[in-house]
Amino acid sequence: MTDPYEPPEPAGGPARCLTVLTTTDDEAKAQELARGAIAARVAACAQVSAPVTSVYRWAGAVETSREVQVLFKTTEARYDALEAHIRAAHDYDTPEIIATPVVRGSADYLDWIAKETR
Repeated sequence: MTDPYEPPEPAGGPARCLTVLTTTDDEAKAQELARGAIAARVAACAQVSAPVTSVYRWAGAVETSREVQVLFKTTEARYDALEAHIRAAHDYDTPEIIATPVVRGSADYLDWIAKETR
């Protein structure tokens, strides 16, 4: 019996897809992170969102910052390379890098992600 929460296998072979979130403090930096990841083929797509307000504790104080989110689509196999790209290109001491598995999705779209990140 097939697990309904497993993503379908793309035509080129099984690839578990992920969405990976990061934030930065500037639209141009977000665009640079996104374009660099696509150029390096560590993500198939990156969406740069409108500014968000982040509230967090840093160095013992509660901070509030305006940030721009970047949401990458990649495969589990390319996650380490994407994380390395984000860390190398990011200027935060501790950048937010959170991966979430894609539990369902269009087979064609998931196949496209796998093809674009090979």
